[in-house]
Amino acid sequence: MELGGENLREARWHSFASRILLLISLLFFIYLAVRRAVAAAYFRKGAPNAVQTAIRWDPANPEYYDALGTLMHLYADRPNPDEIVQLYQSATRLSTQDAHFWADLGAGYDWAGRSNDALGAFQHARRLFPNSPEINWRLANFYVRAGKTPEALRTLGMVLQEDGSAGKRVFMLATNATRDRNAILKILPPQPLVFFDYLNFLIEKGDIAGAEEVWARVLQLDLPFDIREAFPYLDGLIQHAEVGQLSKVWSALIPRFPAEVQRPVANSNLVTNGGFESDILNGGLDWRVLPAEGAVVSRDSVGAFEGEHALRITFDGSRNIDYVHVFQYVPVQARTRYRFSGHMRVQGITTDSGIRFQVCDAYNLSNIFVSSENLVGTSGWSEQHAEFTSSADTRLLLVRVVRPVSAKLDSQIAGTLWIDDVRLASE
Repeated sequence: MELGGENLREARWHSFASRILLLISLLFFIYLAVRRAVAAAYFRKGAPNAVQTAIRWDPANPEYYDALGTLMHLYADRPNPDEIVQLYQSATRLSTQDAHFWADLGAGYDWAGRSNDALGAFQHARRLFPNSPEINWRLANFYVRAGKTPEALRTLGMVLQEDGSAGKRVFMLATNATRDRNAILKILPPQPLVFFDYLNFLIEKGDIAGAEEVWARVLQLDLPFDIREAFPYLDGLIQHAEVGQLSKVWSALIPRFPAEVQRPVANSNLVTNGGFESDILNGGLDWRVLPAEGAVVSRDSVGAFEGEHALRITFDGSRNIDYVHVFQYVPVQARTRYRFSGHMRVQGITTDSGIRFQVCDAYNLSNIFVSSENLVGTSGWSEQHAEFTSSADTRLLLVRVVRPVSAKLDSQIAGTLWIDDVRLASE
């Protein structure tokens, strides 16, 4: 009985000790949680002093050291590079597998002028996270500053591979690193979005020759794309008066997109989609329709002159509008005889200034070759036609529907017109 009582007392003692240890552990974890919560509250303030306080409350959190290093670099009056490096080193010691901390350490070494250490830290970050666009971007910037152009370009190619939206900043950095467009072309992953981003980047810079090289590579690689992705390039060619290349690019698009672009029949009509049988592409060498208050444009399947569709423009009578919002660019030859024709029908067109066709030089709008009859009121289909000879310097025409403003008191135009079967052919 005594032995049994002693065992019972011992068991109770062990149970009591376990409870004490459990309570101490619980209190310790509560203590750690409170410290971490206080540290997090200071950290959220974002000021260097507050982050320093956060470190004192939670010295095992690598994020706080990393953040303080960055804040000291950005906001300190006289940042100490060595102190910043030490903070980043603390972050990497506490979290050895965090690639972003290693990249920050590389930046710290770079600021401190320790290029070899910086390169080692950046490369270690990439080994930890080889596909990270951010880390490769930072490494590429380091390579550019270090004059390591081939390495920079290869690394920028990795950025593009993983982040197609990084195009513009990548192209800017690559262009700063080298003027060799072919070298930049070689790093582009075979993704249509990337190629067209680079094409548009060159157009914005006014580098039409470079854009032509990119376009040639797109065709060579047979990359799939939507026809509208080529429109900024075509607009760039129009803007820079590269009419020969404009025609070549459009001709290359025709067999690729037979459903969107009507193939011309032996050049009998230079106007694309002159019968409005296809959807209006609003770009390239197809019709363009710009929005205008007081006017609505649509394809109409009722009462077309020829085929199944015509273009309808309805004015709501609210404005004395100067209308030039439906047009198409047409490449032509200089000193060549052309015949223009188009059919038009009007219903209830008000004011003395009605609707007409106009054909002019796209680069000199005052050089008007055709201005058809001014149609007002209501009338059935009528053919508007004219013959003219292009000027010595004319390479691109603008075929458009116009309505000049009225000088009369009753000047707000209302009514509807239809146009169909628009043609332009050389004689």
